[in-house]
Amino acid sequence: MRDSRLTKLAELLLTHSVTIKEKERVLIRGSVATQPLILELIDEAYRLGAYPYVELMDEEISKHLSMGFSRDQLETQAAWMMKKYEDVDAVIVVIGEENDSELSEIPAEKHRIRGEIMKPATFYYVNNRRWVLLNYPTKGLAQKAGMSTRRFEDYLLDVCTVDYKKMHQAMQPLKALMERTDKVRLVSPGTDLSFSIKDIPAVSCAGENNIPDGEVFTAPVKDSVNGTIAFNTPCPYHGITFRNVTLTFKDGKIVEASSDQTEKINQIFDTDEGSRFIGEFAIGVNPMIKEPMGDILFDEKICGSLHFTPGEAYEDADNGNRSSIHWDMVLIQRTEYGGGEIYFDDILIRKDGLFVIPELEGLNPERLK
Repeated sequence: MRDSRLTKLAELLLTHSVTIKEKERVLIRGSVATQPLILELIDEAYRLGAYPYVELMDEEISKHLSMGFSRDQLETQAAWMMKKYEDVDAVIVVIGEENDSELSEIPAEKHRIRGEIMKPATFYYVNNRRWVLLNYPTKGLAQKAGMSTRRFEDYLLDVCTVDYKKMHQAMQPLKALMERTDKVRLVSPGTDLSFSIKDIPAVSCAGENNIPDGEVFTAPVKDSVNGTIAFNTPCPYHGITFRNVTLTFKDGKIVEASSDQTEKINQIFDTDEGSRFIGEFAIGVNPMIKEPMGDILFDEKICGSLHFTPGEAYEDADNGNRSSIHWDMVLIQRTEYGGGEIYFDDILIRKDGLFVIPELEGLNPERLK
């Protein structure tokens, strides 16, 4: 049976997220599990007079390929991908996760060389093409969220189709304030962290590149981060979920990292020189996303949260850090998660997950719903 909410979502992705126009080319990447949405995207693209192209992916096939990756093999694949991205105007990536641990057996070295070699192609489309990334409601993702499949389908489709135009308008005062701010201080249980965001642009995200969406991000001045941050949500990375992650910084660099898998997390931070520096600082505001589920597309948008990201900085808010990793880690500051404060230039702007200065109160959950 055709679900009208998928039709609405396909329209949102093509007309709001990637703003596709007549005769433009859109690459749709997804797994077989995401077929119902892919079909809607094809139909909507044709209705708009655009040209859809489809690339199907599979987790198990990807794992088998990854186990034997060689540099020469990946360089050929990267060249193919670059050509695809050069030939299209927009990219839609639909993730249909069936098992979030499917890739956990791949050796870290294989992840490293793939990240290194595929990085130019990936960052080409991120920085030069209109694109959007989203999850499809699979049974595996529903299990991760702790919901029945039907309940999760309803939840995801409702979250993905919120009023992003209203959200974008409400974000503008926060974007402007971040761009006027020098010093940021984060305080929560186990956390006291300070850094500068002076002269680095802030970017409001309201459904253009991620669905669901709801964050405003910038980046810290690379060598300005000092103190400790303790994350109170799961931190997934390449099929492995890390818990109780705590990072300590000196002059921008992670000098101590601990978790329930301390040795393994430090191996990731030793991937390259940039992986121990931060590439992003963001504030999450989506009023419909409240609890972590171990999937970063949802967790980084949690209302009353922030995320701090070891690795590559985005060109839109660039602090110069370069790395083959970009690992968003989420801290929720609502009262039920221990509370916390965000200070901009020594002025309290958010307490226990709620904005406390008048120009930002439009981003509080009761105003955005």
